[in-house]
Amino acid sequence: MADLQHTHELVYDGDVVIKRYVDGKQGGAEREWRALSLLAEYAPGLTPRPIAFEAGVVSMTRIDGVSLRGLSVGDAQVAAMGDLLDELHAAVPPAVLETVPIRPWQPAALCDWVRHRGAEWQPRDPMADRAVKEGLRWLESWRPDESGMRPVFGAGDGNLANFLWDGARVRRVDFEDSGRSDLAFEVAELAEHVSMWVDGEVDIAGRFELSPPEERLMRDYRKLHGMTWLFLLSHESPRNPPGTFRRQVERVLATLGA
Repeated sequence: MADLQHTHELVYDGDVVIKRYVDGKQGGAEREWRALSLLAEYAPGLTPRPIAFEAGVVSMTRIDGVSLRGLSVGDAQVAAMGDLLDELHAAVPPAVLETVPIRPWQPAALCDWVRHRGAEWQPRDPMADRAVKEGLRWLESWRPDESGMRPVFGAGDGNLANFLWDGARVRRVDFEDSGRSDLAFEVAELAEHVSMWVDGEVDIAGRFELSPPEERLMRDYRKLHGMTWLFLLSHESPRNPPGTFRRQVERVLATLGA
């Protein structure tokens, strides 16, 4: 889950990037190193290549490209991002994937967090209050359909800024929340990340071929992620345009059909 906090600092030394975790985020550096190592072995070229690891510090190669966040993202970029994610999700062989720890902020943890934030919610305005009320009501009745779960390697943190475009292909950086996951959850997290719509809708969810159970589960996960972002954005931040929270309230109500 995006927490809107600064978790690391980057130092560039020629073709080497040194990523130093500064907030003590538990396991973040280890997850980053594991992901880069696995992907270097099973899907080389998708991500930076790992160079060295020590406590809280990961060194990796620098890759070309500019962040998709802030660019005008069109069909070519969405298709390239989808190709990258298809390869990344399927990169780690099933037997190896079973040994990879589950990534942070899976549905149970998000549900608990949303309930906690909902319990602390102070009346704000009728529309936002209704979104919180309807979201919590839906959450209490929701039971995930496990038939829609397809194990994949999940990168975590769907921020559009983590995808680099070099004019021909998209590659991915930032794996501090990576690990074993399921496809519907990963697609939903991407689709609902604020960066995927705040500057213009990026229809990444439509790029994936999901089975009917996966599609249903993905829609439910989008409701959960939407509620998560409702609380994350409840205090306006200079990182996003004015009115972002209001737009998120409208998105949540639309997703809930409320």
